[in-house]
Amino acid sequence: MRHQVSTHNYYFFSLAADYQECEKLYRGPGVNIVLTAESGHRVQVPCHSLRPFVTSSGIRGRFRLTVNEANKLVRFEKIS
Repeated sequence: MRHQVSTHNYYFFSLAADYQECEKLYRGPGVNIVLTAESGHRVQVPCHSLRPFVTSSGIRGRFRLTVNEANKLVRFEKIS
């Protein structure tokens, strides 16, 4: 029996935006936002992945994006 090894890539982001900037995640023409990772890679992320982390003061923290070998989102999570 062969086991397939899953390969994931990780991108890290530090985000700081006030609530007014975050309102764009809920309205507007795009369903995706382009973020620049700490590594310098530009990554397109679905807006709905960021919404759970928006508070009344905006969004702040360090985040990790996990994508599979096809560059499809596996997980977006706040790590600090």
